[in-house]
Formats: sequence, structure tokens, C-alpha cells
Amino acid sequence: MQQPERPDQGEDAWRPEGCRRVALVLQGGGALGAYQAGVYEALHEAGIALDWIAGVSIGAINGALIAGNPPERRIAALRAFWEKITDNRVEDQFWGPLPDGDWFRQWRHEASAALTMLQGQPGFFTPQVPNPWFSAPGARTATSLYDSSPLKATLEELVDFDLLNDRRMRFAVGAVNVGSGNFAYFDSGRMKLTVAHVMASGALPPALPMVPVGTDHYWDGGLVSNTPLQHLLEHLESRNTLAFQVDLFSARGAVPRSMPAVMAREKDIRYSSRTRAVTDFHRRIRDLEVELQRALDQIPQDRLDARQRELKQRLERLPEVVILQLIYRQQAHEGQAKDYEFSASTMRAHWASGLADTRATLERGHWLAMPPPGSGIQVHDVHRP
Repeated sequence: MQQPERPDQGEDAWRPEGCRRVALVLQGGGALGAYQAGVYEALHEAGIALDWIAGVSIGAINGALIAGNPPERRIAALRAFWEKITDNRVEDQFWGPLPDGDWFRQWRHEASAALTMLQGQPGFFTPQVPNPWFSAPGARTATSLYDSSPLKATLEELVDFDLLNDRRMRFAVGAVNVGSGNFAYFDSGRMKLTVAHVMASGALPPALPMVPVGTDHYWDGGLVSNTPLQHLLEHLESRNTLAFQVDLFSARGAVPRSMPAVMAREKDIRYSSRTRAVTDFHRRIRDLEVELQRALDQIPQDRLDARQRELKQRLERLPEVVILQLIYRQQAHEGQAKDYEFSASTMRAHWASGLADTRATLERGHWLAMPPPGSGIQVHDVHRP
């Protein structure tokens, strides 16, 4: 793949021939989100500029750090965030490096996750005082285990929300309305986004408090759909699109052989199932639309009524879509606590994994090309030839 001289937004930014939009779709997954930072670093070094970012939960936070900084500062902003929130872990507080081997890694992994539950994370969340179980109904501390005000301060420090809203890059985050139970997207293409919109997308109960936006309160979008792919596919606007979809939970995995493995596998399936359902649904719809277009082409124009002619014209403008899936692959020592194990060493490993997977994907240059008209939605995964 020929790389441009610099990554940047604008009409002169690199994109495949015939492609009018490059999107980054970021799933939720807590501590696993460092993998997404590695994905973006690989895209940045390859000179691939983004037109749209859609995120849920930690994906919304990573997306805000990218969209809310100029290209030359995005990697630094991501690194500042991830180093800040992983700054008080097991290996730093109690001992040096442990002996090598999965048993020792698993023990450290679980101990680090336990510390997160006890202490919170710097620049992210701290335990509520008093504990919600000892708080009066309606009190500020009554509905969450942790206080997320440190995250608000971190985002305000690292994200330029004026830049995020300047529409050079479209940015959308998903959240759930606590009162109605409905999923909502906050989209910079339709409204001005604030730190509250980003925090609402990552307010996972019962750990983090609901976030007020206007007259409503919102929780983490992962409660309904852990990936914002659907929002992208429903707003293609007849633009040929190349989408990098970054998932943090894998639908495929080994059959568990222990209770910790059962809990980890259940979480993977729960958070990845909606992603597969959305992708499969839109692929089936697109295939049906292609077949309908071919059928209408067989009918003389004068035999079509106004509605059918309008439908035919719309089908002729169907955009081509290529989705490059990048899915985090769980390590042998990781269990069900992998999304709240925030050690610095694990963060660096996740980041490196995202960087390596994306570089491998970009080496398959033919995947980046727009397919011929009528090809439907193409999905590629470097781990599944």
C-alpha cells in the first residue's frame, strides 16, 4: 500500500480509489481498550486519515481522544490517557517482576483486578464514600460503586471539544436512556457534543454513575449494543465506505474447562453477539437489495410506476462497504476480569497487540480496495482467512 506523506483530514487525505469515507468503529471493553489505541497508532503511521469515528464505552473515550486532537497529537493523547489510568498497579506497589509462566501471570492478573475493585483507577474512577449500600435513596452516592468525576477531569484535560465538534471528522457515541431503555446516538453531525455525552457512553452500571444529558440520564451503550457498527451502516449516505471495526470480545473461543473460563467465555459471547447479529443482518439486507435491483433491471422502464422507479434509482446508488475486523484475542492467563485489569504491563501488551494486528491487516493491501458494484458488504479478518 502506498502511503501518503502525512496523515491529515481533508479531500487530499489517503483513501482507496473510489472510497468516499474511512471510518473507525470502536467497541466497548474497559481495560481492553488499549488494544484500540494500538490499532489507531498503526493507522496513523500508515497515513490513513479518518472521516468518521463511532464508539461505545471505552471506544467512545478513545474516539474522543482521537477526534478531539490534531493528527500530530493524537498518539500522545492516547498514551497520556492510558499511562495515567494504569499508574498504580500490582507490580509497582508490592513486588518486582514475577517469574514467567501463565500461572504467575494469572495470579497477577486477578490480584490487579482486585485492586481496581478496591481502589479504583487514577484519572478514571474512585470508590464512592459512603458506599452506595449505605447511602440514602436519592443521595449522590446511592446508585454507583464508584465516582467518575476523575474521568471528567481527564477528558477535559486531554480532549479539545471545540476541535471535536468542528465537523472535519464526524464523531458519534452510543448510550442507553435509563428512563426509557432506548438506545441513543450522540452524533456531532447532528448536535454539539460535550464531555457529558462521552461519559454517558461509558457509564457502565453498577460501577459508574448514570450521566445526565439534558433532562434524561444515560448509562453505557454496551447494555444494548456494544458496537456502533449499526449507526454507521444506517448512515452511509451513498458513500463507498472502508470501516475498521475494532472488537474487544471475540465470538470465537475455546470451550471452557473451569468456572473462571466459563465466566470469561460468557462475557465474550454476551458482548460480541450483537456485533455478529448487526453485521449478518445488514449483509442479508444488502444481498436482497442487490437481487431486487437486478430484478428491476429486467423490467422495461415504462412498466414501472413512480414508486418503483424511485426505488430503482435508490438501489443504483447503493454504496460499497468493506469492513476490516480487528478482534482482540484473549491471552491464556486472562479471565473474566480482563476488562477491568488495568496494570501498566497489561496495557502495554494490549496496545502492542492492536498495533501488530493492524499492521498485519494493512499488509493485505487488496482488502483496502473498494469491490465492484453489487458486491454487497465485504468483511475481512486477518485471523480468519
